[in-house]
Amino acid sequence: MSTKTNFKRIALVAVASLGLSICAAVPSNAAVLQDSFTVTTAAGTATKSVSDSTTAGTLTVKYTATEADTLVVTFAPLSKPTAATVTPLIRIFGGATGTETTQATAASGADTTTSTGATGIQIFKATNNTNANTIITNDTAIITSSANNYNAASFLVFMDSTTGTRVAGTYTYTAIITQYERSNPVVAPSQRVNTKTATLTFTITAAAAESTVPSAAQSTAYLSASGGASSDEVVYGVSTTSTTPTALLEVKLRNASGSSGTVAGKESVTVTTNAGTVGIPGGTFGRSVVLPYTSTGVGAGDSLTVYVRPDGTNGTATITVSTPSVTFTSKTVVFYASAPATLVATALNTVPGTGANSAALSVVAKDASGNTYAGTLYTYSSATGTISNDAASCSYSAANGRHECSITGVAAGTATVTVRNAATVAASTVASSAVSFTVVDKPAATVQLAWDKATYAPGEKATLRVSVLGSDGKSVAAGTFANLFATGGITLSAASGNGSDTLTAVSITTASPASAATGTSTVPVKEYTVYMPASGGTLKASATGGVSLPAAGQVAVSASATATDNGSAALAAVNALATTVAQLRTLITTLTNLVLKIQKKVKA
Repeated sequence: MSTKTNFKRIALVAVASLGLSICAAVPSNAAVLQDSFTVTTAAGTATKSVSDSTTAGTLTVKYTATEADTLVVTFAPLSKPTAATVTPLIRIFGGATGTETTQATAASGADTTTSTGATGIQIFKATNNTNANTIITNDTAIITSSANNYNAASFLVFMDSTTGTRVAGTYTYTAIITQYERSNPVVAPSQRVNTKTATLTFTITAAAAESTVPSAAQSTAYLSASGGASSDEVVYGVSTTSTTPTALLEVKLRNASGSSGTVAGKESVTVTTNAGTVGIPGGTFGRSVVLPYTSTGVGAGDSLTVYVRPDGTNGTATITVSTPSVTFTSKTVVFYASAPATLVATALNTVPGTGANSAALSVVAKDASGNTYAGTLYTYSSATGTISNDAASCSYSAANGRHECSITGVAAGTATVTVRNAATVAASTVASSAVSFTVVDKPAATVQLAWDKATYAPGEKATLRVSVLGSDGKSVAAGTFANLFATGGITLSAASGNGSDTLTAVSITTASPASAATGTSTVPVKEYTVYMPASGGTLKASATGGVSLPAAGQVAVSASATATDNGSAALAAVNALATTVAQLRTLITTLTNLVLKIQKKVKA
């Protein structure tokens, strides 16, 4: 082999060796493996008043490192609600399950590891985070890792409570995670090798007191004749067209916390009716109106008062009220003609005394269309020396569906009363039939107890009546008798059932059940509700007359009723049947004997 050939071979080997050494060279700072570097986030739920680890979002960084490199986590604001003037800063706290209730600092943090700086705290490591140390300073986290290890760090992230005023809405931040070579926390731009980003969202809901949405549970709309009602009334009014309101509808919009200020101006109020017109003073009136819930028609931002006016239409008006968020129950106004067509009068208290006797006469008044007439009515007496005329004695009771007229007794005796629709007979257009009353003036002489039935089922509801009688044995006028009974009032021979009235009162006030709308009797009494005992037997009510009665009336009185249970009733039925069977056997024997006698006589 020539010398020249040997030199060529040596050169080729050298070049090959150099090439291999170059290909085998790997930078010593490869550190974090690119494919293993992952970032995940979970949204936070801050409120307007609370922003700490209890309302924090989370950010988790996971990676595998070949050398001790550094990751730096910072945040930048991305978006905020239109109403927000600033975007609050972000604070970072270590640990995915922190228990802090205030913003964490070196002095007040509740971490299990030690503080590493005047303004920062070391991360509370996750279970799989034994190979990474993290320094947190305000809104920056620095993660350092040892070589050849899997690392993971989780952070609680919340909005700073000292920067700006938080308003309701959605805030978003960009989390920027930057990788730097080696473990030097003093990061220089020349050391940056990789960057990833993630979005973290905080949604703040408005406090209940700041909600601008009316709440159905807190808002009200009440109809009444003159306003100020705490519940709906059925209002009656003459149908003749007028600018004077027949009824007032007061709408009060409130948010879920009961606050009124935040809902003013946020929603309109729609009111409709099928008779009459609705609207607010100074505004347009009609069958359907949309009204602003603002300063116009609103008393100090607290309520909207809607007028309901007659427009000449007779009949029942159904009024609906709603906002975009709340629909209220329908309201009722009855518009009637200016004069009634019929007046039907009935006595409610046939035993009036001298002086005023309220609700002694009932009148059902209707106009020509059959609508309830609730206008003014007047009473006229056939004998003013016994019962006086009364120009203002009748008022309409919507609860009882009738006019109720008082009777003023002048002296004992009998007179009839007629009801008209005007203050003079000549001006009236309709009159009721005459109703007879007997005015009494005898004082109380005795007291009487009576049950409304003789026999009841066990537990059945019973009525015990107390009647006050005069010396003639007839009822005296209704009134209050301060000491009608002796001490203890009425006692029962056995315990009554649950729900029974207390019977121990010694003072008694009587009224006719018809006048009180509790029954049809027109004689004054005091009624007690008593539930019969669950077991069968006789229940006796006893009392002694008190000092409101003369000495002759201060005696014991009583009334008994029977509660018959199913067993007693069955036994009584069996006994009755046995008695009947015995009677039938006697009758059959008698008839048989009679037939035998007849047969003997025929044979003879």
